[in-house]
Amino acid sequence: MFKKPRGTQDILPEDQPYWNFVRKTAQTVAAEFGYGRVDTPLIEPTDLFQRGVGDETDIVQKEMYSFDDLGGDSLTLRPEGTASVCRAYIENGMQNLPQPVRQFYLAPMFRYERPQAGRLRQHNQFGAEAIGDASATVDAEVVELGFRYIRQLGISDFTLRLNSLADPEERKPYLEKLHEYFSRFADELPKVDLARLERAPLRLLDSKERVTRKIGADAPRSIDHLGSESQAHWDELLALFDGLKEIYPEFNYQIDHRLVRGLDYYNRTVFEFEPKDAGGQGTMLAGGRYDPLIEILGGPPTPGIGFGSGIERIILELKAQEIAIPPDDKLDAVIVSVGAARQAAARLATQLRSSQIATVLAPARSFKAQMRYANQVGAVHAVILGERELEAGSASVKPMQGDAPQVEIPLDAVANRLRQNHNG
Repeated sequence: MFKKPRGTQDILPEDQPYWNFVRKTAQTVAAEFGYGRVDTPLIEPTDLFQRGVGDETDIVQKEMYSFDDLGGDSLTLRPEGTASVCRAYIENGMQNLPQPVRQFYLAPMFRYERPQAGRLRQHNQFGAEAIGDASATVDAEVVELGFRYIRQLGISDFTLRLNSLADPEERKPYLEKLHEYFSRFADELPKVDLARLERAPLRLLDSKERVTRKIGADAPRSIDHLGSESQAHWDELLALFDGLKEIYPEFNYQIDHRLVRGLDYYNRTVFEFEPKDAGGQGTMLAGGRYDPLIEILGGPPTPGIGFGSGIERIILELKAQEIAIPPDDKLDAVIVSVGAARQAAARLATQLRSSQIATVLAPARSFKAQMRYANQVGAVHAVILGERELEAGSASVKPMQGDAPQVEIPLDAVANRLRQNHNG
């Protein structure tokens, strides 16, 4: 018996209302902020992620699904969305459009990592990117978009964590101070963090190792090592957030010097939304500014900022908070046929569907079994066609819920009757 690959999932019909709700909310909120949808290929050149994400990152070193195609080109299943969107920006000449270019995506991502709750080897993301504007107002806009998305889903009790990583050049002396600080505790660091100390000291700040986290509590803070431009950007952003508080009383944030990024291209603003008391383990949405990325990928110097949000993680939170999900449209009718009325029933089903009324034909079983089927699939109505109705040119319409009576009406009136009930 075949089974799905480890770290993947089947999204069955009973879970589809959650997925439809999240996707619809994402698209609605993105449109409110003027973001248009972009879809990039599932596969990209491997070098796109080696250059953009960074050779030293865990994603490139351990987690990418890469292969050589029949033409000898190295391709990779997309592990994250930002590099692909930036590649599309460069390749399609979007620098000639009014800036910033605002785009969002709903797409699967692939990473070879240990599967766990809300984290799969094939997972899905809602992401938003604003490319072509370096101002703090765009940072605030993207954070507000993420806030609105989570709030519109009905999720409450969440926290916005915020930090600034400065610009790459001014970050170098900070990284030296960070390396100097953690080196004093080299004998205490776990093996995994000792290796990171040399190649990516910033990552020690968000280590999952308890001893490293304890040591990191007193580590140098990046916001204390900002250059003049980064400091002005940071100050303006905090002032804009104070303005957001006036409009959204529940909007709040906390500055967290441990908040960093595992991808090389981030600079200045980084942020995450997570449920309260999650301890950094339940991030629902994360993002930040990536001004160096487009130039790294071969384009002109172009600022950008965005976020990604795992849909699976969001759905876990919807279920944890027991948020009522709007049901998908129900099946309007099941046609129940008796005896020689089978062909007429099939024709009626086609007519109803052509009138945008969701309809299926019950399996050819006993009358009782067909009615049971109509109940099991959640039909709003059973439309009954027997030999008597066939001779009379009519059908019996039976509501499957409530105490409304069964009525017999002409065949050409069935569509209007069901449509009235659907709208009413």
